[in-house]
Amino acid sequence: MLTSERSWQSRDGLSMFARCWSPEGSPRGLVCLTHGIDEHSGRFAGVAAALTAAGYVVEAYDLRGHGRSGGVRVYAPSFAALLDDLEDFLALARARHPGLPTFLYGHSLGGNIVVNFVLRRRPEVAGAIVTSPWLALTAHPRKRLLLAWSLDWLAPRARLPARFDLADLSRDPREVAAYAADPLVQHHATPRLFVTAHRAARQARQHAGELGLPMLLLHGDQDRITDWRATAAFAARAPALATFRCFPGGRHELHHDLDREQVLGAVVAWLTARR
Repeated sequence: MLTSERSWQSRDGLSMFARCWSPEGSPRGLVCLTHGIDEHSGRFAGVAAALTAAGYVVEAYDLRGHGRSGGVRVYAPSFAALLDDLEDFLALARARHPGLPTFLYGHSLGGNIVVNFVLRRRPEVAGAIVTSPWLALTAHPRKRLLLAWSLDWLAPRARLPARFDLADLSRDPREVAAYAADPLVQHHATPRLFVTAHRAARQARQHAGELGLPMLLLHGDQDRITDWRATAAFAARAPALATFRCFPGGRHELHHDLDREQVLGAVVAWLTARR
C-alpha cells in the first residue's frame, strides 16, 4: 500500500488536508471517504488497508475544523459548505485518478454528508457506502437540543462537550483507548454544526425515496450514538437501490469493532459487484 498527503483550498479559503492510500498494482476503482464528527481521516487507515488490498484507491480528507484541515474546530458555517467541500474534493480526486469507477464512503456525520450529497447534488458516481450514518441520534434530550438551537443564534462557535461514553464507539478497548489518546480528536461540537447536521439528517430521511444510485448502508444494533432504526427506515424507502445490513451487537465504529473483518468484507463484496 502506497500513501501520500496533500493540501487543497476550500471555496472560502481554508487550507484543507487530504491523504491517499493506493494499491501497488493497477487500481480497479476509487473510493472517496468522508469521516465523522470529532475525528479525522487518519483514523480510517484500517478501512484503507482492506480496500487497497482489494485493488481500490482510497482518497480521504479532513473535514473543515477537523484534524489537519483549517477552520474553527468542529464548526461549519452551513451544511452547504460541507457539501461544497465534498464536491470539490471529489473533483480533485477524480482528476488524480481519471477513468476509474468512483464510489463515495461516509461514516456517521460523514454518512449524513454523503447521503445528502447524493440526494441534493446528484453526483455521477457508481455508488455510495455509509456506515452508522447520522440520520437520527439515539438520544437527544429536549433541553440539549433547545440549548444548541439557542446558541446557534447567540454563539454558533461555542463549545458543546461531547455527551457519549467512549465505550459506545467500539467493543474493542484498544480502539477506545486510541481514540481517547488521539491528539487530533476534539471531544466537542459547536452549536452551528450540530444544528445544521440535525436539520440535514431530517431532510435526508424525508427524501429517501428520491435516492438515485446504489447505496450500501451498514449499522450495528447496539449503536448508542446514531440510531440504526433510522438507517433501516431510510433503506426501506428506496428498496430498488438501497441495501441495508445490520450487525448484531455492533457499536458505532463498525470498522473498529469486533466484527470489523466481516464489515469490511461486506464493503469489498458490494464494491466488487458494482464494477
